[in-house]
Amino acid sequence: MRTFISAIVWVLATIMIVTLVTLPINTRTQLIASVLIVTVMIIIKMLNADGKWRLVALAFGTAMVMRYVYWRTTSTLPPVNQLENFIPGMLVYLAEMYSVMMLALSLFVVAMPLPARKPHGRTEGPLPSVDVFVPSYNEDETLLANTLAACRNMDYPADKLTVWLLDDGSTLQKRRADNVADARAADARYKALNQLCEDLGVKYLTRERNEHAKAGNLNNGLAHSSGDLIAVFDADHAPTRDFLLETVHYFEKEPKLFLVQTPHFFLNPDPVERNLRTFEKMPSENEMFYGIIQRGLDKWNAAFFCGSAAVLNRKALEVSNGFSGVSITEDCETALDLHGLGWHSIYVDRPLIAGLQPATFASFIGQRSRWAQGMMQILRFRFPPLKRGLSFPQRLCYMSSTLFWLFPFPRTIFLFAPLFYLFFDLQIFTSSGGEFLVYSLTYMIVNMLMQNYLYGSFRWPWISELYEYVQTVHLLPAVVSVMLNPRKPTFKVTAKDESVSVSRLSEISRPFFVIFCVLVIAFFISIYRVYTEPFKADVTLVVGGWNLLNIIIAGCALGVVSERGEKQSSRRIRVSRRCEFGIGDRWFTATIEDVSVNGAALQIYTEGARDIANGAMGVLRFQPFSDLPISDLPIEIRNFDTVGDVTTAGCRYMPQKSTDHRLIADLIFANSSQWTQFQTSRRYNPGLLRGTIWFLGLAAYQTTRGLGYLLKDLGKSQTTKEG
Repeated sequence: MRTFISAIVWVLATIMIVTLVTLPINTRTQLIASVLIVTVMIIIKMLNADGKWRLVALAFGTAMVMRYVYWRTTSTLPPVNQLENFIPGMLVYLAEMYSVMMLALSLFVVAMPLPARKPHGRTEGPLPSVDVFVPSYNEDETLLANTLAACRNMDYPADKLTVWLLDDGSTLQKRRADNVADARAADARYKALNQLCEDLGVKYLTRERNEHAKAGNLNNGLAHSSGDLIAVFDADHAPTRDFLLETVHYFEKEPKLFLVQTPHFFLNPDPVERNLRTFEKMPSENEMFYGIIQRGLDKWNAAFFCGSAAVLNRKALEVSNGFSGVSITEDCETALDLHGLGWHSIYVDRPLIAGLQPATFASFIGQRSRWAQGMMQILRFRFPPLKRGLSFPQRLCYMSSTLFWLFPFPRTIFLFAPLFYLFFDLQIFTSSGGEFLVYSLTYMIVNMLMQNYLYGSFRWPWISELYEYVQTVHLLPAVVSVMLNPRKPTFKVTAKDESVSVSRLSEISRPFFVIFCVLVIAFFISIYRVYTEPFKADVTLVVGGWNLLNIIIAGCALGVVSERGEKQSSRRIRVSRRCEFGIGDRWFTATIEDVSVNGAALQIYTEGARDIANGAMGVLRFQPFSDLPISDLPIEIRNFDTVGDVTTAGCRYMPQKSTDHRLIADLIFANSSQWTQFQTSRRYNPGLLRGTIWFLGLAAYQTTRGLGYLLKDLGKSQTTKEG
C-alpha cells in the first residue's frame, strides 16, 4: 500500500512540474521566477543544508532546467526551410540536449551517494588466499621493483599471499622477434626480471604470444594461479601495507561479491595540474570520479572495475571466462559482464595505493583516447540499456559512464557555434538578446549551482570545462575513428615514469594556438558588428559574450600545453620518520623529512656531520612499518647544507639486495593515512563566485604564459633556420 501511495505522489508531482514548466509566461515573469529560484538555491547552499534540503535545491534547479528545455524546444529553433540556419541550429540544440541528459544521469547517480565506508583493519579468523597480479609491458626494472616490494610488504599471512609479475614485455614472441635488437632487449629484460622476482620472493610469469593485450595477460595469470581472490595493481600502482586487510573481508560477508574497488591516488600531478601548478591546492581531476561518482555508482550496485587497485573473486571470473577482452577497456567491460550475471560490487573510498600519472600532455591525451575509444566499444558491442541481467538503475549508471565520453562532440559545437553568427551571420538561435539572457544565462547559473551541489569540494568551477576542452581537440578524431571502425583501436600502454626536464611546448600543442587565434579574431569582429549594426547589438553582445567565455577557456589551455620543466625526476612526499644515519664507523641521529622513489632528504642533528662530503656512501637505519627487521639501506650523499647544529642532506638510494627494495617501498608506500591526509588537505569548496574569480585570474596568467612559450619557440625556430 505504501509503495502504491508513493507512486501516486510521484505521478502527481510530475504532472504538477510539467504543468508549471509549460505555462506560457512573458519574459519579465520568467526573469522574476529565475531570480527567486536562484536566490533560494544560493541561500540553501550558504546555510550548508544537506540531506532533504539538498534534494529540494536540486529539485528547484531541475525545474529551471526543464523550463529552459521547453523554451529552447518550442521557441528558438530556426525554420526547417532555412537549411543554412536550421542544420547548425539543430546541432547546437542536440549538443545542449546531450548536456541536459548527462546532467539528469548525474543527478540520478550522485544526488545522494553512499557515505564512505569506515576503515576495517585486522580481523580474527581464517583469511582467503590471494594472488596479486602486477601486469607489465615496458616498465623499467626500478619501477617494477618498487611496486613488487610494496606488494610483498602488505600485511597478510605469508602462506596466503602470492605475488605475480605478469610480464608481457618478454614473451617468447618478443624474444624471437625478427628484429635482432628487439629480440636481444626482450631477452635481457626476461633475465633481469626473472632475477628481480627471485630476489623479492615473487613469481615471474610470461607467455608465448602477446594476445588480447592486458586482458589476455591477466587471464594467463588466472590459468597459472589458484588463490581465492585476485588483487590487481598496475605496474606503477604500489599498495599500502593495509590494502588487503581493508578489502578482503567484504568477500566473507557477500558470497556473490565479485569486486572491491578502491580509488586511484597519484603521487604526481597530471600535465594539467603540473603546468597550472594546482596539484597541492586543488583536488585532482580524478577525485570527482573516485570521491563522488564511484560512491554514487556503489549505491546502485554499479561501481565498476578500474583496472587496478582492486580485488576480484576468482569464482566470479571463472563464471565469466576470465577478464573480458572485446574492448580495449577490459576493466569496465569485465564489470559490466559480471553485473549482468547477477554478481555484486563494492567501492571502498580510501586511497590504498599510490601511482603515477602521465607526465607529458601527449601521454595524457593518449591515455584518455584509449579510455574514450574503449567506452565507445562497450557502447557499441555491449550496449548497456539492453544488456541482459542488469537492473534498471545499473543500466542508467553504465549509460552515464559510457555516454560521458561523447563530450568531444557537444564541446566542439559549443566552441564554434558563436562563429556561425559572427563570421557568416547565420541565425542558429531565434530569440532576442533579452530572452537569451533570461533563459540561457539562468540555465547556465542553475547548471553550475547544481554541479557545485553535486561535486562541491571535489571539482572547482570551470575546471571540468577546461579538462573537456583540452581533451576534445584530440579526442574528437579518436572517437569518430572508433565509431567508423569499432574494432580498429588496439590497447596501448600508457607511458610511465616520464619527466619533462626542459620547459617547452607540447608536440601536440599547435591546434590550441590556431583555435585561440580564430576565437580572438571573432572577438574583434563582434566588437566591429556592435558598432556597424546597432539594430542587432543585443544579439551580437550575447554571442560575443559566449565567444569571450570560449576565449578564456582556450587561453587557459595554452598554459596547459606549455610544459613546465622539472628538475626533480620524481615527486617528493613529506614524511617524518626517526632514523640513524651511518657513514663509515660514525652514527648520527637524524629525521627523514621527505622521500621519493629515488632518494630522501635527511635532517642530521649531530655536530660531527659537518665534514660529510658529496658522493660519500652511507646507510639509513629505521623502524619499518612492515614486519621487516631493522636493516641498513645503502645511500649516497648527493648534497648537504649546515645551518647551526642541523645538517640537511639529500641522498640517493643505492639498493643492492631485495631487502633494500622492500625498505624503500616501506619508506614511501606503507602508510595509507598520509595519502588520506593529503587528499583531505586540498578538498574544500571555494564556491561559485570565488571559484569563478580564481579561474579568471588563472586563465589570464596562463594565456600570457602560453603565448610567451610560443614566442620563445618561434624565436628558436628562426634561429635554427638562420643557422
